[in-house]
Amino acid sequence: MKQLTQNLKSGKMDITEVPYPVMNRGQIIVRNHFSLISAGTEGGKVKTARSSLLSKAKQKPEQVKQVIDSVKSEGLKSTYEKVMNKLDSLSPLGYSAVGEIIDIGVGVDGFHIGDYVACGGAESPHSEVISVPKNLCVKVPKGVDLKYAAYTTVASIALQGIRQADLRLGENCVVIGLGLIGQLTVQMLHAGGIKVAGVDIDDDMVNLSIKSSADLSINRSDEKLENMINEFSNGYGVDAVIITAGTTSLDPVELAGKLCRKKGKVIIVGAVPTGFSRSNYYKKELELRMSSSYGPGRYDDNYEQKGMEYPIGYVRWTENRNMQAFLDLLKTDKLNIEILTTHLFDFNQALAAYELITNKNEPYCGILLKYDTERIVDKNVTLFYESRKKIINSTVKIGFIGAGNFAQKFLLPNAVQYGEMVGVITALGNESRNIADKYKFKMVYSEVDALLKDENINTVFIATRHDTHADYVFKSIKAGKNIFVEKPLCLTEDELIQIKKEYEQNNIHLMVGFNRRFSPIISNIRQILGKDTPKAINYRINVGHIPPDHWTQDKDIGGGRIIGEVCHFVDLCMYLVNSKPISINAMSLDSALNLNDTLIINIKYENGSIASISYFANGSKQLEKEYLEIYAQGMTAIIHDFKSYEIYGRKKYVKSSKQDKGHAEEIKQFITSVKEGKPTPICFEEICMSSLLPFKIIESINKNQMIQIP
Repeated sequence: MKQLTQNLKSGKMDITEVPYPVMNRGQIIVRNHFSLISAGTEGGKVKTARSSLLSKAKQKPEQVKQVIDSVKSEGLKSTYEKVMNKLDSLSPLGYSAVGEIIDIGVGVDGFHIGDYVACGGAESPHSEVISVPKNLCVKVPKGVDLKYAAYTTVASIALQGIRQADLRLGENCVVIGLGLIGQLTVQMLHAGGIKVAGVDIDDDMVNLSIKSSADLSINRSDEKLENMINEFSNGYGVDAVIITAGTTSLDPVELAGKLCRKKGKVIIVGAVPTGFSRSNYYKKELELRMSSSYGPGRYDDNYEQKGMEYPIGYVRWTENRNMQAFLDLLKTDKLNIEILTTHLFDFNQALAAYELITNKNEPYCGILLKYDTERIVDKNVTLFYESRKKIINSTVKIGFIGAGNFAQKFLLPNAVQYGEMVGVITALGNESRNIADKYKFKMVYSEVDALLKDENINTVFIATRHDTHADYVFKSIKAGKNIFVEKPLCLTEDELIQIKKEYEQNNIHLMVGFNRRFSPIISNIRQILGKDTPKAINYRINVGHIPPDHWTQDKDIGGGRIIGEVCHFVDLCMYLVNSKPISINAMSLDSALNLNDTLIINIKYENGSIASISYFANGSKQLEKEYLEIYAQGMTAIIHDFKSYEIYGRKKYVKSSKQDKGHAEEIKQFITSVKEGKPTPICFEEICMSSLLPFKIIESINKNQMIQIP
């Protein structure tokens, strides 16, 4: 299928062939008929992408700070590669579309194939086919023109600004910024019985707002502006000002303070700075409110991705209800969208539409893209890249399921050196195509089952979100594929039991990405201290804070930090002592959210070894992340964040030029084991034990007692 994409580094735009997006639980597949270009938002993205790296940095100081922090912790080379990888990728544009449902995912009620729906959010780009969460879709009422229904998401932004203004029938309002969202705001305020005035720096937009039913519209440069608004409001000042402009200037906020009456409200919808002068806001006791996109539910994964609804008795207007309200207004003919639609381009001519925006060679407002709905769209994309000569005869033919930031940094660059890259699938088609282009995959898939059925693939790498690991591992085993899965293997003990049962009936390699045991530092220390000698271990991990709403903290998606990350450290300790754990005792720091992300774990092993793992999320970022002490045979080994180590009793000190946590070596050994038919680098029994221990840690915390390990 075709999708409009932009390279974030060069700014180059193109209509690219990408596979269907993956339809996850709670999602709907829609064949687009029309999509709306949000000239302000998308024009800004295009301009930023086409600017120099220095200019990009100036526009995003917060991201620059993140880069500086990354340099301090990961080094210049690693950070540079990460940033360039992010920039040199295909990014879709657009977020407001309308089309026909062609498929429906599990957990979706109230929709049927053939329904026409308006769709919003990042999942609704300019693309022939999109996969959208159900709460970001609303049915289009019969009789509503699909062209105008494509405005739904952008119009919901305007509507949420009006809701924040909380205006009553007969009150008045000024709209500053008369672009598309401003024009929609004017029309909906008028439809609601609000007296409305518009202000803009562009005469074309000022004149258009009069057609949009503004009672008064003025150019910002007009010297009589304040007097005219004073007259307009009967000398009191307006009840509210809604700012829909996008600018780096403080003028809109300062002007709003002048135009408002005492106790009035200023609503910020557009991207404007808020460092205003105190005088007007203080003397008039003005209320400044921010309006968040389409409304309540925006940026809440529980609402948008999981489909959880806010009860109407507690949240009257969610983003979904705002979208529906706009469509209802269209049905009653209370809005005139036709006058806002200045341009209609065929999707294949989308680049010309963006040139119109960036060059501003003629007036524009609403710009629509129209799709050829009769065109046959292939679900997958065949690329036929030539394999690298040195691995063209490799017996390891690789398929990747998921290829996010971690996979791009650690898995793909190493896997491509030893195996033949055959197929890849990610949640979004543009991401799959970007990975395929970079690593020369021959096929880009839209369905996991299709990848697993490909007889040209014998080895699968799974690097998706944690909640999908068990299912993909189970399916891959049944398909007879060798498997490398990033930790964790699964999220429940029941899933672990099912995987064990299926694995024992098949002759494949299965490995989990417990990389630390492959670090050269660990190999050296294990050799010096002795593989089988009883040891005492003190392992402190200063992991840092992750927000409670991050997906890794979600028990259903990420499993929480014990399952998602602590498995690394229990695996390394078990590897160092080379003995099976027999008991475990854990306790966590009390917290209101019960995240269990600051805890201490004590483990006893069959050979008498002991380990204490301190996993802390409440410490300083200035402290190194990992500090490991190992005591054995009159010697003490100390590892500092896998960058250096020292051994007391041997007078040995080694400092590496870079941090090495074993990622490259684990991939090399895994692929070598597949190629040469050798045992998997981590035996299945140890994989199962390292996967079981996090569940026992949680059990110990919940029961407040020591747990025996079977």
